[in-house]
Amino acid sequence: MGGARFATTRGRLMGLLVAFIVGWLTISYLLLPDWWKDREAGHPALLDAPRVTVTAAQIPGDPLNLFVIASERQLVAAMLAAGWHPADPITLRTSVRIVESSVFHRPYADAPVSNLFLFGRKEDLAFEKPVGDDPRQRHHVRFWQTAEKDEKDRPAWWGAVTYDHSVGFSHTTGQITHHIAPDIDKERDGLMSDLGHTGKVLDSQWRPGFQQREGRNGGGDPWRTDGRLGIVELHE
Repeated sequence: MGGARFATTRGRLMGLLVAFIVGWLTISYLLLPDWWKDREAGHPALLDAPRVTVTAAQIPGDPLNLFVIASERQLVAAMLAAGWHPADPITLRTSVRIVESSVFHRPYADAPVSNLFLFGRKEDLAFEKPVGDDPRQRHHVRFWQTAEKDEKDRPAWWGAVTYDHSVGFSHTTGQITHHIAPDIDKERDGLMSDLGHTGKVLDSQWRPGFQQREGRNGGGDPWRTDGRLGIVELHE
């Protein structure tokens, strides 16, 4: 009698153990990976995403390292609140002014940035954060709006954040250009921190393994990264 009861109890325990293992396998290997994939995507524009911009000559430009989910109004308001200045368009007047400011060490907080291209067009928005007394050194970011919107009808923006540390000749074309610092993660993290201090960030997260670990931009400047894409969601 005791043996039959023991066998019944053992059978129930084995059934519970098998059910636990099946449930664990289902959750760990089927449900959770799909949930994390959907969560990491977060926005349809992240699917089949680009990685690097190009110059007008179709030379690989600065790498993408930021993704912002926001309307244009929200993005501009957040960048201004974070202390970043909209870059002037490139014209003869602004080109002369940036040269003059660099040579004579005069401030130019809205100095233009060179054009880079994504989706076949130049950046939609560009901002900078000056360092020192002239535009030779500055933090800067270019943004391209995506065509895709999410289920909440929100657009998104790809960003390439880098730091200009000097002015010199391009290693690829010989043209006069800004040279970027190699540590692009520092710039990505700095801008995300600046946005975080505005109180306009609804959520921020990381997408690991997004970017290759190192490369060179259109001016031949080396860059390196941990490969993560910073994702920021803004609100009013």
